[in-house]
Amino acid sequence: MDCGLPGNGATAIRDPDTGSGASGPLPDPQAAAGRGVESGCARTTENKARMSTRIGLLSDPHASPDPVRAALAMFRERRVERIFCLGDIAGYGERLAETVSLLVESRCKSILGNHEVWYLEKHAAADDLPAAYFRNLPLVIDEVIAGKRIYLVHASPPDSLMDGIRLLDATGEIRAEQNARWSGRLEGFEPEVLIVGHTHQVFAERLGDTLVINPGSTRFNHTCAILHLPQMKVEMLTLPGKTPVPAWNWGMAFRDVDR
Repeated sequence: MDCGLPGNGATAIRDPDTGSGASGPLPDPQAAAGRGVESGCARTTENKARMSTRIGLLSDPHASPDPVRAALAMFRERRVERIFCLGDIAGYGERLAETVSLLVESRCKSILGNHEVWYLEKHAAADDLPAAYFRNLPLVIDEVIAGKRIYLVHASPPDSLMDGIRLLDATGEIRAEQNARWSGRLEGFEPEVLIVGHTHQVFAERLGDTLVINPGSTRFNHTCAILHLPQMKVEMLTLPGKTPVPAWNWGMAFRDVDR
């Protein structure tokens, strides 16, 4: 599956129910204007805009504040009402305190990732900003927003930090066997929307009765997302000046990939 990720600060509109927007390049802004898409973002009627609650989603910033700053700017431009981070704020990067400060200042609600747990294990007595922030993070968030129950966990429910949902192969195509596997594992899962991180993959797929979203890593995939509720539409956003990477792995760190 081509995730339809747009390049350089643009947006792909994803309707998991119909599959519309799931493949193909982002339309030319001039040509798309007449179809309700302008400058890479969804264009709705005033009534629909009032009815839609926009939720900003980012994940796995890994102590890299610049991509987080870019994602937050895109969220402001699109007037999101809430912002959530799916964890792994720590790890790999060297500007952790600055990254945490951005999340705090933006009133982003975050959950624990495995890297936060490892950070606290290594810095058990620390009283710095990251440690204080991480100690107060929940493992999951389970809320009802605009009539839809959403469940946020770093890897997979109920509260796994490591058993990530990997639906894509190295080229960004959906792996049918993984789709079937996770559809089975999520059978009986009650929330309408499951939002995860951890795997550095970018997707919005309906698995059984559940819409499953991974906004990707701001550091490695160069992406974030906006969830529209109650419509359950997803905008996949590419950070300005970056090329999206639908499925990132450590082998790419040694290739000519725009990080």
